[in-house]
Amino acid sequence: MEKLFQLQAHKTNARTEIIAGITTFLAMAYILAVNPLILGDAGLNPGSVFTATALSAAVATLMMAITANLPVALAPGMGLNAFFTYTVVIGMKYSPATALTAVFLEGILFIVLSFFNVREAIIESIPLNLKKAVAAGIGLFIALIGMKNAEIIIDNPATFVGLGNITAGPALLGMLGLIITGILFAMRVPGSILLGILISTVIGIPMGITIPAGGWSNWSIVSLPAAPSFWRFDFSNVFTFQFFTVFFSFLFVDIFDTVGTLVGVTNRAGLTDKNGEIPRVKQALLSDAIGTTFGAMLGTSTVTSFVESTSGVAAGGRTGLTALTTGVFFLVALIFSPVFLLIPAAATAPALIIVGFLMLGAAGEIDFKDPTEGIPAFLTIAMMPFTYSIAEGIVFGILSYVILKAGTGKFKQIPVVTWILFVVFILRIILQ
Repeated sequence: MEKLFQLQAHKTNARTEIIAGITTFLAMAYILAVNPLILGDAGLNPGSVFTATALSAAVATLMMAITANLPVALAPGMGLNAFFTYTVVIGMKYSPATALTAVFLEGILFIVLSFFNVREAIIESIPLNLKKAVAAGIGLFIALIGMKNAEIIIDNPATFVGLGNITAGPALLGMLGLIITGILFAMRVPGSILLGILISTVIGIPMGITIPAGGWSNWSIVSLPAAPSFWRFDFSNVFTFQFFTVFFSFLFVDIFDTVGTLVGVTNRAGLTDKNGEIPRVKQALLSDAIGTTFGAMLGTSTVTSFVESTSGVAAGGRTGLTALTTGVFFLVALIFSPVFLLIPAAATAPALIIVGFLMLGAAGEIDFKDPTEGIPAFLTIAMMPFTYSIAEGIVFGILSYVILKAGTGKFKQIPVVTWILFVVFILRIILQ
């Protein structure tokens, strides 16, 4: 373990890394339940999607662990699966096979781009203050995800969002879990975030929140996984303009969700250098690309780096051993899925909220005194939770950065690749 993951150099140990890996898994285990439901609406078999979700997450995360040695876990992404089902299949009337074809070809292109360092160049082109803003924005974003999952924050037609009923149900469990986790974290109890998830899950049993989908009478610890839908592709629409728009949408969101997540997680873990550059980023991006390709072959939507990896980082994860642990648990989940799916979203919400608090600290390192740096950083932070998208936060940050720098005559501070991103983002806004 020391030779492979360099634990001492990262000032960590195997016990801490394993706890961090379990914490990351528990924080993102909801994808095993949610992804089959969403892709099931597209006409795919939920049991097969569950198997594809667990296998693709395991393969991509294990590759991240071994090749990139980063504490980042991957799985089919939220948002991307909704786009797959409700926009491409239901809205545009494409078959699930055609949608999977777009995901597959996107993954192939990602592999090519990774070998030619295109995605690495994109990450390096993001100015340092914007990288700090990405980390802070993700903090607010995942805190919002946690509050939404626990129904602490709910939809309000008059004000868009509002406070839920925190005196009962999932919101009460989420608040209790937040208090418990916050106290444990403040007391520096080892594994406090993981303990918070487990304690919240137990508290949820008498509250009627921690309950199997089929009830306790039908619940069992183990179950055999269904076979995935292997190689379910349809290439007949590949050369149409409509297919290209679908392909580009998958491509765009995955690139910048992954870039944003990698920047945020590694920044929070203290793994970036003084210029904000990520170590072994080429291997990290290649892991994402291979995960997407493999996932499409098994019958699931785009695989991407998960922002919930920050929960493991907050628990002390600093190396690929954290990701290795998470990847192994995804494999274990294939057999013990009833146990893992028992954890309610409200029990993981406190972990995401605490991590959001930790990541927001990056905002204190941003130079807000210079408006050409501060305004783009602010827009990056604000637009992530407001648009419910890491990618859109990066878009607004880059666009405003280039416009303000160019408008004030500071052309030399704009890298060439940043100019290219600016043009791409403008075209995307015009064509979408």
